[in-house]
Amino acid sequence: MKNFKIFSTLLLTTVLMGASSCKKELDVKNPNSPTLDQGKTESGIISLASGGVYISGFNGSSPSVTSGLNALGDSYFSQGIQFHELLGDNIGAEASNININVVNLPDYAVFDDGTKVSNTSPQKSVLRISNTRDKRPANVFYLEWTYMYGLNNACNQVLDLVDDITFSGDADTKKNTIKAWCYWWKGFAYAKLGSLYYAGIINNTVNGVSAAYVNSAALITESNKNLDAASALLTGITNAGDYEAVMGKLIPSFVQTGNGSAPTPAMFVHSINSLKARNIIANKKVADMTSADWAAVLTLVNAGITASDNIFAGRTAVSNGFFSATGGSVAALSTGTPKSSTFKISERLIQSYQSGDKRLSNNFNAVTPYLNQVGGFTFSTRWQLVDGSNKMPGVQVLSDRTPGNYQLYIGPSYEENELMKAEALINTGNVAAALQSIDNVRNAQGAGLSALAGTGLNAVQATAQLRSERRVALVFRGLAFYDARRYGITYDVSKGGGITKAVVVSSTGVVNTNATINYNFLDYWDVPADEFVLNPPAAGSAPIKNPD
Repeated sequence: MKNFKIFSTLLLTTVLMGASSCKKELDVKNPNSPTLDQGKTESGIISLASGGVYISGFNGSSPSVTSGLNALGDSYFSQGIQFHELLGDNIGAEASNININVVNLPDYAVFDDGTKVSNTSPQKSVLRISNTRDKRPANVFYLEWTYMYGLNNACNQVLDLVDDITFSGDADTKKNTIKAWCYWWKGFAYAKLGSLYYAGIINNTVNGVSAAYVNSAALITESNKNLDAASALLTGITNAGDYEAVMGKLIPSFVQTGNGSAPTPAMFVHSINSLKARNIIANKKVADMTSADWAAVLTLVNAGITASDNIFAGRTAVSNGFFSATGGSVAALSTGTPKSSTFKISERLIQSYQSGDKRLSNNFNAVTPYLNQVGGFTFSTRWQLVDGSNKMPGVQVLSDRTPGNYQLYIGPSYEENELMKAEALINTGNVAAALQSIDNVRNAQGAGLSALAGTGLNAVQATAQLRSERRVALVFRGLAFYDARRYGITYDVSKGGGITKAVVVSSTGVVNTNATINYNFLDYWDVPADEFVLNPPAAGSAPIKNPD
């Protein structure tokens, strides 16, 4: 991957992320003066492993900065995750930066009176027109690819160095903790790549160059391989003190509050199992899932994240964080009046809330309809996301732009694991237990809804509750597109896709409650031109362009 050598260079300049001051934790030196010396000591390799993830992986190697993109936001959590939330129709956008006003514009919508409004520039065509090196500022395919391969290469660098470091105390425990950390994030990166791109490259060496492209399924297999390697190392750790000493430094101190604190080895393994379950669910249509698939998911989530576990999260900081309070997340960029916010709240997201859900009233306010005249015909909205919520005690808060207040979920969470469990239970014949899992999530987030357990819902009714719950409980966590794709929603109506009974506010202010939307989006993205032009596929490679 010739075009990604820049990321190891930046990684080598990431300096100490100590445990006491966030001002010092994320100090990045001159990327034009790289040195490996700082990674040749115990404290240095820990800093390198931490900075490789939070700086090189999620912020410091920002392709928007290094590659001249005009992307909005200042980290992967805004610039990359935005596409997942856009494609899942949780948000819309008027701005044309990197085609965000095109990426989720449906092929057409049919309003309640039968009027059909069509997109004269279909999403698939527009995105592919921009997939050239000279159109990089508009190429949506470029961002997630670049972030995730940067993260992967950062971890490769640490793994290449760690065995040669002299450690105090239990050296094996400290080395294995760092290795498990790297394998986890490599597994995370390959999971992201395999869940979005039609093909990719497996690279497990520093600055490695490979022209052997593999399909998305092979990337998911590689993700699971790395996750299993991390799990095996964690299971073998017996010195809790030295493990905690290392993990406490790998995760920046300002992140370590609430359930963002360092996980124990057992908690870490729980996160691994939950991510492996997501790898299965995210990459198959529900209609194609087999009984063996559901059984595998159920086994994983039963050993997945619990309500009391610490998980992998991020948090804003007053200064020198790795994503900003006002521009580092999709939630932040969706906050405020529709006129002022980068992203507009989708009517279909609001439609997914159950009547009386306190999460809706705590996080969203009804506003004068904002009629979108320059974006898509489904982007108008009557809602705004509230900064800091409406202060309802015990109820989920979706956005808070005060530095230090907002926690962002990077990896899986208890809520996601519990909802994957519910779905697996429904599809293995235990609807009653599934309803309890949905209730568990609603109770954890303070939804205030009546219990589903014991109501006698059948599998179809339980699935409808599950689908709406996944949308609202996991909003802004980068899962919306996976769900829309696997439920078949993103496909053309002729292939069973699209939705009916949708709420759509027209550009003239008409509120439609029975609209049909035909999205017809690419289900997996093509390899970006900045990769395949510089690194042409070798003979025998998997196709790099989705035939869809």
